[in-house]
Amino acid sequence: MEVIGLTGGIGTGKSTVTEYLVHKGFPVIDADAISHKITEKGSPALDRLREAFGNEYFTEDGELDRKKMASLVFNSPEDKEKLESIITLQVLIDMEKKLELLEKQGSAGTVFLDVPLLYESGADELTDAVWLVTADEEARIRRVMDRDMCSRDEVLDRMRHQMTCEEKAKLADEIIDNSFGRDELYNRIEELIRKHADR
Repeated sequence: MEVIGLTGGIGTGKSTVTEYLVHKGFPVIDADAISHKITEKGSPALDRLREAFGNEYFTEDGELDRKKMASLVFNSPEDKEKLESIITLQVLIDMEKKLELLEKQGSAGTVFLDVPLLYESGADELTDAVWLVTADEEARIRRVMDRDMCSRDEVLDRMRHQMTCEEKAKLADEIIDNSFGRDELYNRIEELIRKHADR
């Protein structure tokens, strides 16, 4: 079983690549989905988060205010490290368990790990190769502004607190440039599937 990490900065369109891979029949383990699950209302992780960050990062319904928490950790390395010690480690453990289960079930093809902060979290150590999704910076900014209803300055601030695409590109095995439209994107994914992936 081959494990390929899929990563990319905000607004690069990584979710579009993931959706295409799922449509083509590949198993995809989604780190964001795991993170959401372990921070759902009633999860033991919420008690640890409340103790670490306080009630102001929770909604009246007792759920984690994800947008407020993201804003905090993007601007505070100390709080980011604190959050990762609670959440990121559990996400990595859950991803490893899912990979082990697929292997026990006899999966012999390619499995993708969809992890936005692949290198930052250390999840790249679980992979055999990494595909990085990139895009023109202006296109990324517009996408995030439209998606999250936020200002240009807010998007740029979030970008500044992540590894740059240039830094990630030096570590990645393949680059998927999502600056030219869906047809070009899908053609590039198909090219990489033929080159690397096995269903």
